[in-house]
Amino acid sequence: MSDTPQQRVTAAIERIPYARFLGIRAELKGDELTLIMPFDQKLIGNPLLPALHGGVVGALMEVTALTQLAIASKSETFPKTVDINIDYLRSGRPIDTYARARVVKIGRRIANVQAEAWQRERSQPIATLHGHFMTLEVENGGVTPVTAA
Repeated sequence: MSDTPQQRVTAAIERIPYARFLGIRAELKGDELTLIMPFDQKLIGNPLLPALHGGVVGALMEVTALTQLAIASKSETFPKTVDINIDYLRSGRPIDTYARARVVKIGRRIANVQAEAWQRERSQPIATLHGHFMTLEVENGGVTPVTAA
């Protein structure tokens, strides 16, 4: 029995313990992926404002970038993060947060992905991410595809 693309994406995200902790869920329409992080009190980093912790916003965008890249490269495994740069643009309010990513380029070994997180209006992101991810692994002196560990 074949799983639907939505079921495969959901199962892949559920394999990430921190994504489960954050309550992240996916909505896949065609090849457009939106990850949703429902608000929970445990996500607050600054209780005086209150504002979401920057680490959970960054994690949401990184998982979004990894998942979108896995879809774009038709891979059953997540690539490895090489580096990411996050720009925090405004405080995340205590409401649901959404994220989408765009694969800029998939090279032989490295992929370039951009992501953004927003809350009420997509045109007003609360943070953006620019990341590089390893799509192939050097093993025994040669290049082989990254596989699940």
